[in-house]
Amino acid sequence: MTTPVRRNLGILLTLVIALSLSVIAMPAALTATRPEWVAMAIIYWSMALPRRVGLGTAWVTGLLLDVLTGSLLGQHALALTVVAYLSIRTHQRVRVYPLWQQSIAVGLMLVVYRILLLWVYGITGHAPDQRAYWIPVLTSMLLWPLIFLLLRHIRRRLHLTG
Repeated sequence: MTTPVRRNLGILLTLVIALSLSVIAMPAALTATRPEWVAMAIIYWSMALPRRVGLGTAWVTGLLLDVLTGSLLGQHALALTVVAYLSIRTHQRVRVYPLWQQSIAVGLMLVVYRILLLWVYGITGHAPDQRAYWIPVLTSMLLWPLIFLLLRHIRRRLHLTG
C-alpha cells in the first residue's frame, strides 16, 4: 500500500518529466515535431484521476511551462486548463475507447490547445510558422498509445485511485 505522499509524488514526477521533455534541447530539424508532452500528461491524469488531477493542477503546470519556455505568463496555463476541463468532461466516454480512437480524441483536445495558443500568439503579434505549427498534434497522436500504456502502468504500480 502506498502513502498519500508517494501517490502524489508519482503524479508530480510524471508532470516534471513531461515539463523536462518540453524544454530539453533537440536538433533544429526535430524541434517542430516535439510532441505536446505536458498536455498529454494532463489529459491522461485528468481522465484517469479526475478528482485528484484537475483544473488547478493544469493551471499550475501551465504556469510552470510558461516560465520554463519563456512564453507569455498564463498562455499555457489557460490552454492546459481548458484541455483538462475537456478531458474531465469526456473522461467516462474516452477511457473506454480503443487506443486508436483515444488518439483521435486526444488529437482533437490538442487541436483546441494549439488554437488557444495560436489565439494568444495572434493577440500578442507573434505569429508562428504556419507550416510546422500543427505537426506536434500529429506526433502526439502517434505517441498517445505509448504514453497511455506507460502512465497506466505507473498508475497501477503505485495503486493510484481517484
